[in-house]
Parts: sequence; C-alpha cells; structure tokens
Amino acid sequence: MDRIDLFEAIHTARAMRRLKPDPVPEALLTQVLDAAIRAGSAGNAQNWHFVVVRDPDLRRQLGDIYAKASKIAEAMYAARGRPPHLTEAQFGQLMTSGAHLWAHMGDAPVIVLPCLRRPIVPTPDSLPPAMRGLYQAELAYAERIRGASIYPAVQNLILACRALGLGTTITTNHLRCEDEVRALLKLPDDVDSFAMMPIGWPVDPFGPISRRPLAEVVHADQWERGWPA
Repeated sequence: MDRIDLFEAIHTARAMRRLKPDPVPEALLTQVLDAAIRAGSAGNAQNWHFVVVRDPDLRRQLGDIYAKASKIAEAMYAARGRPPHLTEAQFGQLMTSGAHLWAHMGDAPVIVLPCLRRPIVPTPDSLPPAMRGLYQAELAYAERIRGASIYPAVQNLILACRALGLGTTITTNHLRCEDEVRALLKLPDDVDSFAMMPIGWPVDPFGPISRRPLAEVVHADQWERGWPA
C-alpha cells in the first residue's frame, strides 16, 4: 500500500459517515489501534481503553442506541441553525451526511469506542495542610482536562485510518444515552467512553477539507490581534 505524506493525511481526512459493509482486516485494525496508543497521555498514565465492536448483534444494538441519541442531536442542530461560515447548501449536506450516519451506525463493520479510566485523585488528608483548601478546585481541574488524555489518541486513530485508506469520524451523540451503552458493552463503573467511531472502507472520496481561514481563528499574542492573512 502506498504511503501518504502526513500533511496530505491531515488535509484530506474528511469525516467519513458513509461506509461499505465489507470487513476490515484485523491486521489493519491492530495497526490503527497501535497508532492511537502512541499519543501523549497526561502524567504518562496511559489509562485509555478501546472497545472494538465487530459482533453484528452488538453493532446493531449500538446503532439503535446511537439513533435514539441522535434524535436529540438533530433537534439541537436544527434549533442552533446554520453556522455563519457555511452556505445553505453546505449546511444541508452536513445534515444529510449526519442523518445517514445516525441511521446506519450499526451497519459499519467496526465501531470503536475510545474510553478512559477515571483518574485517582488523592484524598484531602493526604495533601499538605496548605493545599487542602484547593481540593475542590483540583477535582474540577481533573475533570476538565480528562479529554487531553484520550482525544490525541483519537486523532492518531483518524490519521492512521486515512493513511490506510479507511474511513472514520468522531461522534459523541451516544453520550446522551451513555448508561445504555455502558450496560451493553459491560463497561466497568470507573471507565467512561469519550467517542464512538465507525470504521470501514469509505463510499465517498477523501478530502480536501475546507476550513475557515487562519486570520479568523488565530490570535497573535493577544485576542484582539489577528494572525496575518
């Protein structure tokens, strides 16, 4: 298989929501997952786990849960309306593509759920007296940064899929019905899922990806100073 340049992968790894039902070789999945765990991990804890769902019945049930959760997402998108940087046609395409995935998640040959084990936070009594007053703030901090220990792995997974010609996308709609997902996949009480990622051979071509220009989203030194165009 021809290798592609890293920047080509970055610029063409579109969200692939329409996938063929053809199976994905286990060797390729192993390669993709190995790329995922090469990402950084806060404190080198490496407390990630990846549930790889290939069983047809489990995929169907996951798809049903995802479809139910996506009804809520659909209502939220409709109420929020079109983002200003998208044309009506682009927004319509986004909604159509999303609706396809909402209805066909269970048809993907592979569904990966990146998960994290909850961090161990020291008890207040174990801290120096001067630090105990910061305990609640530290709990809030630990919760806010959790994604930093899984989403870099998710991005590695996306780019590895692109390099191998596989399609995927990151979605989090299932978190609206997380208890059902937890029960179906028998996740331990101290493990949370952070994404649901269908993986398969894409129906549509890769890239290019269009984005808002840097001048609109990058700030030089301070917020009010934009990045040079």
